[in-house]
Amino acid sequence: MSEQPFYASLFDREEKFIDDAANRYTKFEKLLIASISDALAGSGVSARDKKTVLIISSTKGNISLLETETCNSDLQARISLHTSAKLIAGHFGFVSQPIIISNACISGILAMITGMRLIRSGQYENAVIAGADVISKFVLSGFQSFQAVSNELCKPFDAKRNGINLGEGAATVILSSNAAYSRGIKITGGSVSNDANHISGPSRTGEELNQAIGNAMKEAGLSSTEIDLISAHGTATVYNDEMEAKAITMANMRTVPVNSLKAYYGHTLGAAGLIESIISFHSMKEDIVLPTLGFSEMGVTMPVNIATSLYKTPLKNCLKTASGFGGCNAAVIFSKQ
Repeated sequence: MSEQPFYASLFDREEKFIDDAANRYTKFEKLLIASISDALAGSGVSARDKKTVLIISSTKGNISLLETETCNSDLQARISLHTSAKLIAGHFGFVSQPIIISNACISGILAMITGMRLIRSGQYENAVIAGADVISKFVLSGFQSFQAVSNELCKPFDAKRNGINLGEGAATVILSSNAAYSRGIKITGGSVSNDANHISGPSRTGEELNQAIGNAMKEAGLSSTEIDLISAHGTATVYNDEMEAKAITMANMRTVPVNSLKAYYGHTLGAAGLIESIISFHSMKEDIVLPTLGFSEMGVTMPVNIATSLYKTPLKNCLKTASGFGGCNAAVIFSKQ
């Protein structure tokens, strides 16, 4: 995949996610189907309900087909994210038209915010939100062109951080206005913003992410003292971690426990916001703060409270943040009911 050494979290080449004897689906689509199947099982939510919407989050989708197939109009149609969305919706029998969210690395969180808003508007009662990405030479080379890929385990917020680890994965979150389907966690607020700073470099001040955090907090009706955990984007790149630390400081959450989970399974791109949110749900349910793997020495100019060990503490409200190429930022609040 690369002449240069790199760290990544990849599935085995022969990994079988679903039964697909007809070879109808790509690896990307198989990941989504496997994840959605697990989430729907026992949830009580029906894909065939006209009040249920499918939202798919991804940054790259089937782009890896460019490496193995002839580039023509058929391939362009096959690579299109809406093609995957239609195939997956058809597999499960979704009645409503699926929605695609592809906005760099905030895609997963933005998909959840979109689902929340669609339910609050009364258009739907349930939202099945699934995200996935696979790592290919095409994807890896893109990040390498920014000199953003580490050749060792990534170190979020650490003084010696030198880049990201990429990862493959998929995740599904189901939102519902039906209390009978509740699992004890509710999205209480969410917001997005944009730096308008640079196509690949984040804001140098953190003001724009802070704006998204502030708007999400206002919607949730919470103050900074009521946030018990921050699940940061924490890519382990020099500029992202610095910007996030500044935003957290401006939001008056400098003492709130912060973790980044990227060193456990890599940056999973369009699935990252969903995977990290699901882990945060379980942390809240069990009142456990997970440590930031790879961190040992503070490497940001605005020191924040990086979790370095596993410990128990009451967790009622969690802030999840994300940022991505193009200057996009997102923040969402989860509250334990």
